[in-house]
Amino acid sequence: MTTENNLSENEEKKNPNEVSQEPSENTVSHDANQHEDDAEHLDEHEEEISLADALKEMEKIINTPNAGENFKRFNQLREKASHYIHDEVEDKKHEYVEAGNPAENFSYEHPSQAKYSALVNIFKEKHDDFQKGQEEEQKKNLDHRQSIIERLKNLYTSSEPGINLFRSIREIKEDWSKAGQVAKSEFKILNNNYFHHLNQFYQMLDLNKEFLEQEYSHNLEKREHIIARAKELENEPVIQKALNELQYLHKLWKEEAEPVAEEFREKTWEEFKEISNKIHERKSELSASIEKEQAVNLEKKNEIIAEIKKLSEPSETPNHNYWQNAIKRVEDLRSEFLKTGSVPRKLSNQNWNDFKTTLRGFNTTKNNYYKSLKGSQQANLEEKLKLIQTAQDNMNNEEWDIAVPLFKKLQEDWKKIGHVPKSMTNKIWDEFRDACNAFFNNYREKSNTSTDNWKENYKNKKALLDELKEVSNEEGSIERIEQIKTSWNNIGKVPRDKISINSEFNKTLREKLKINKINELELKEEGLSENQLTDKARKIKNQISDLEAEIVKLENNLSFFNKPSRENPLLKDTYNTIDEKKAHLETLKQNLHSIISGD
Repeated sequence: MTTENNLSENEEKKNPNEVSQEPSENTVSHDANQHEDDAEHLDEHEEEISLADALKEMEKIINTPNAGENFKRFNQLREKASHYIHDEVEDKKHEYVEAGNPAENFSYEHPSQAKYSALVNIFKEKHDDFQKGQEEEQKKNLDHRQSIIERLKNLYTSSEPGINLFRSIREIKEDWSKAGQVAKSEFKILNNNYFHHLNQFYQMLDLNKEFLEQEYSHNLEKREHIIARAKELENEPVIQKALNELQYLHKLWKEEAEPVAEEFREKTWEEFKEISNKIHERKSELSASIEKEQAVNLEKKNEIIAEIKKLSEPSETPNHNYWQNAIKRVEDLRSEFLKTGSVPRKLSNQNWNDFKTTLRGFNTTKNNYYKSLKGSQQANLEEKLKLIQTAQDNMNNEEWDIAVPLFKKLQEDWKKIGHVPKSMTNKIWDEFRDACNAFFNNYREKSNTSTDNWKENYKNKKALLDELKEVSNEEGSIERIEQIKTSWNNIGKVPRDKISINSEFNKTLREKLKINKINELELKEEGLSENQLTDKARKIKNQISDLEAEIVKLENNLSFFNKPSRENPLLKDTYNTIDEKKAHLETLKQNLHSIISGD
């Protein structure tokens, strides 16, 4: 078995007192070196990881004290994250072009791109700092190793009478083995120099048989310990661990367990070599285990692909609910695919491409369905526009026996018509509601003219306005505001030249609500007309939707932090804001329930 420094055990036998001039920094056997290459190839087998998990682990690495030394792992994660971001951007572009848009107009910023770029830049700075620190450390190690060589040189050139040569050489060799790394450009010359003086020391020691025998005996003990440990590795259940430690034992053999007496040299070497070969043979077990696991992963991933393909081709005509459930299931399958481990290398690219192609096929079929829905939504829009036109044409009609049933019928028909394009929903509803409100307001006004004392109404509203202005933020003020608002709702119209009192009241109401930290939609008020109740319910629904979106956004922001908690002073305000918004959300939901139930 030939070592890296080209010194075989047989050559050692020919030169018992001569140590190689050109050993490498990590002296290992050729077979161990060859196996190390195989082991590194096998180590490439690792589990798949999602984009979110990759970014999370990248963030974890840059928060470690010596982040820069994890360059290999960080670079693997960086490549995976970049791969996922690129694929998802390509998916968006595919959908964009498929919708009939020109590819050159496509523009999309991935939501994780900013975080990815920040992590890469931060790690680059930390890696640069780590490299500088390594260079400084290597300079110190160089000085230290040179001082060890100087001690070794003095040991055989100018040692004092009575000095324990055996103890001294042990200390020097131990210091040399523990000394840190130096720059590769310095190591060869430095190492050759060390072994040159070590060889000179052994030549000098040859004149002193007693010390030489001590050295032989000590090194023989080292070899026996190494052989004993190698035998234990034959039964090590984790094959990769056994291979890695065997490589280290070969390093110890060359650096600390030679020379030995000639009678033991070949015998111990052959025994160690035979054990090493047996352990090397076990790497086929590791390969077989990995191949078996990868075959299972491939089967599992192909099943996921098949299920997504099945969801893309429903046996019956799908509806909105089907596609919403399918979208959720596909997202779960996508996560499961990414969490499943690696597959055989030769099939990896094909498997990934099949997965992406199937996903895109699903999205294409789903998008086509919703495109077809747009056609029916357009037809619904046209129907509702006709109702709006009829309402606007008749909103000043005072033939009550005909007009009132007509408007009730228009409202019923409106409810029966299905969805319209989302961009038009609020606009057409506002137009229809305004036309209906104008008609019914006119109807009530004309019907109640004989009994409605407008001047008295103004006087009562003025008193309520003055009372509202006196409200502060003391206990019970909210209940007082609700009573004033309810009383206001129950008062009829005021003279046209006094109508500005309504605006003044609303302005004062908003100021008092702001002082008492309450939203207008949270007020419990009575005396509202049917149209006013409907309008308030719509506003509350919109407010609930906005609040839920804000809460989700805040909670998503917290997820970017590693182990977020209320004790973190940076996050305290965010948690308080979430609590306030959730309390506000619950109040709005209760108010909406009260309106819908008629309480």
